[in-house]
Amino acid sequence: MNLMTKIYITLEKRALAFSVLLMMVLTTSLSGQDISNNKFGKGLQIVGADSSFSMKFSTRFQTLYQGELNLDNDEWNDRFLVRRARLKFDGFVYNPAITYKIELGISNRDHGGGDIDETNNTSRIILDAVVKWQATENWSIWFGQTKLPGNRERVVSSQKLQFVDRSLLNSRLNIDRDIGIQVRHNNKIGTQGVLKKMFSISMGEGRNITSANTGGYDFTYRVEYLPFGEFASKGDYFGSDLKREERPKLAIGVSYDVNKDAARQRGQLGNFVQDSNGNQFATDLSTIFVDAMFKYRGFSSMMEYGNKTASENVFATLGDGSTIKYVTGEAFNIQAGYLFKNNSELALRYTTLTPDNATFSGLREETQYTLGFSKYIVGHSLKIQSDLSYLDRTGTSNRLMYRFQVEVSF
Repeated sequence: MNLMTKIYITLEKRALAFSVLLMMVLTTSLSGQDISNNKFGKGLQIVGADSSFSMKFSTRFQTLYQGELNLDNDEWNDRFLVRRARLKFDGFVYNPAITYKIELGISNRDHGGGDIDETNNTSRIILDAVVKWQATENWSIWFGQTKLPGNRERVVSSQKLQFVDRSLLNSRLNIDRDIGIQVRHNNKIGTQGVLKKMFSISMGEGRNITSANTGGYDFTYRVEYLPFGEFASKGDYFGSDLKREERPKLAIGVSYDVNKDAARQRGQLGNFVQDSNGNQFATDLSTIFVDAMFKYRGFSSMMEYGNKTASENVFATLGDGSTIKYVTGEAFNIQAGYLFKNNSELALRYTTLTPDNATFSGLREETQYTLGFSKYIVGHSLKIQSDLSYLDRTGTSNRLMYRFQVEVSF
């Protein structure tokens, strides 16, 4: 038996032994796997042996197809993409009255746009990192980065929307996330009514900013009134009447936000308003939101009005002659849907945008009409959604847009 033959036999024996060992490990792992008591859509939950902490881990993603038809030249453009992909952790630490939430965005759309000095030229992965202290039954204090108490549609999770995505009102005027402190208080009014008050002080420039404060601070005030009491399962903050409210439920909210010396186009969002020489412009941005949510026996409706104004009419001019303008003006959105007994829903939405100043505003006049269809397989945790929109835009071609999306959350 020559040397090469001996080497070949030795390698063959080792490969066989490795294969047997691998099969034993896999068999042991499969037969000994943990069967979780957690349910689909509720995440994976653990509690410390001494009950000093808890953690629930959940993940979700949205796969989207979007196509648009230019009605002037009949050109069709489309794409597939992962619209959102998130990792979420929440629970309590030390005491059940001290809770936390961490949410990370891992899709390109989630963390893109961080290639600027103000975010240290890094991806903006962190969406939420906030600790909440329930000081008393009615008072709570939040500290960290999370959504501001702005318009209802923005605070509703992107997992729990009635349509494929939020409205144009939200995408143009919302105040999004910021880092700072929030104080919240709830109390009852009469036999059924509930009054909720929220106040926040934040940096004013959005999430994941690492540089010193470029402008001033942001102040947000919000009041909500629920005349007929709380919705089932906090239904005033998710789309569609999945709980089929037995009695009419209504929530009315008003938010007022002031962003002092705002450095970005929309306050917490948009480009920093700087010219080609790096000169930073600033203006006070004031935003008002009025919104309402109504649900009853499968029917749901949501209305929002938003108005953003600037204290000064300024904009930055770049070397190529283009400009960076503050987004100011008003918008109105109303939508309604009916959930059938087979958990399918038809919904309609109407949205209109109007700039307040054609010279200085970065908002474009636009109207959108949308017809939506949703099939809820496991509530908002597993659903299929599609919608068809007609977009009437001033100064550019009108378009038809079709979207189809699958949401998976567990």
